[in-house]
Amino acid sequence: MNALAAKVLDEELHIASMVVHAPPARLAGVSDQIKNIAGACIHGASDIGKLVVTIETSSAEEMSQRVMDIQRMDGVFSAALVYQCADRLAVMNEELPNAQA
Repeated sequence: MNALAAKVLDEELHIASMVVHAPPARLAGVSDQIKNIAGACIHGASDIGKLVVTIETSSAEEMSQRVMDIQRMDGVFSAALVYQCADRLAVMNEELPNAQA
């Protein structure tokens, strides 16, 4: 395995999900701000001002910064971290054996 391949296999992937709450009148603006964050994706929105957001980064530091950026956005009441997972990219790409085989 060459050095580049080894480096790629050693890279990390951090995934988090959040529920972001904003006033309904400001939801579009908050959504636009979140869409401009690298690795952030909005999966759902409600009429009462809640968004389901996921974030993917390559380090814990990046994840912490992006979560704090959302929590501190103008118009955000709250942003609660629901789930976070981190592992080496190579491990996340491993194929799991079929449990029924």
